[in-house]
Amino acid sequence: MKSSITLTAFFTLLLIAAVMGANHVAARFAFNDSVNVVTAVFFRSIVTAVIIFILLLRRGVSMKISKEYHLIFLTIGTLVAIQSYCIYSSVSLIPVVLALLAFNTHPLWAAFWSRVLYKRRPDTLVLKSMPMILFGLALALDVFGTASGLGAVAHWQSIGKGVFYALMGAASFGLALVVTEHKTIKINALVRTTYTLGIVTVLATLLSFFQGGLALPHSSSGWLGLLGLTFFYGIGFTMMFSLLPRLGVVGNSAIMNVEPIFALIFAWILLGQKISIIQIVGAIIVVGTVIVIGLRKK
Repeated sequence: MKSSITLTAFFTLLLIAAVMGANHVAARFAFNDSVNVVTAVFFRSIVTAVIIFILLLRRGVSMKISKEYHLIFLTIGTLVAIQSYCIYSSVSLIPVVLALLAFNTHPLWAAFWSRVLYKRRPDTLVLKSMPMILFGLALALDVFGTASGLGAVAHWQSIGKGVFYALMGAASFGLALVVTEHKTIKINALVRTTYTLGIVTVLATLLSFFQGGLALPHSSSGWLGLLGLTFFYGIGFTMMFSLLPRLGVVGNSAIMNVEPIFALIFAWILLGQKISIIQIVGAIIVVGTVIVIGLRKK
C-alpha cells in the first residue's frame, strides 16, 4: 500500500509537471520561428543526456552494460525518438493542450502492448477507465466541430494531422514503457535514460543531415523558445531522477500528468491559444482519469 506523500513532495511533483508543460509551450515559440522538429529533439536530448551523465559521474555509477542490452536499448531509443518527433510535430500543428491530451492516452497504449507482446491482462481499473479517457478526449478534441463552429469535416482537416502525431507518439511511448519494464528493469534508471537519450540524439543528428542540417531560429523569440524547451526539458528530467527518489514519491509520479493543465494555462497566457469550456471539461476528465490510473495500488 502506498503511503500519503508530504506537502513538499506534492508540490515538487506539480513543479515538474509545470516545467514539462512549459517545455512544450516554449517549443511552439521555436516552431513559429522556423525551427524544425528534429532540431528541437536534438537540442533537448543531447543537453539532457549530458546533464544526467554528469549526475552518473558524480554518483560513481558505472555505465557498463552487457551485450544483451545493446539491441534492447537501440529499440527503446528508437521508440523514444519516434515519440519525441511525434509529440513535437503535434505541438507544432495544434494547440499545445490538445496535443498533450491526445498523448496522455499512453497508459491505454501501454496496456495494449503489454497484452499483445507479453499476454498480460490489463488491470481492471485500466479497462474501466478507457471509456472515460476516450469520452474526455472526444470532448477536448471537439470531435464534431461544434465548439469551433467549423463542423466535423473542416475541424478535422484543421487538427487531424496533429492529433494523429500525438496518438502515434503515445503509442510509441507506451511500447517503450512496456519494453523498458520487461527488459531493462535491472538497469539503473539514470543509466537507462542516458543510453536512451544518447540514441535519440544520434538518430536526430542523422535525420537532420537528410533535411539539410539543423534549422536554427531567426529571431530572439525563436532562440528563447529553443533554449526554453531545452532548459525546461533538462530541468524536468533532472528533477525526476534526482529529487523524486529522495522524496520517496516515485510511485506517485502520476500526479505529474496534470502537465496538460499547466500547458493550457501557459499557452493561453503566452500564445493566446484558447479552447472552449466543454473542451476544458474534457481535459479535466482525461487528466483526472490518467492520474487515478497512475495512483492505483499495485
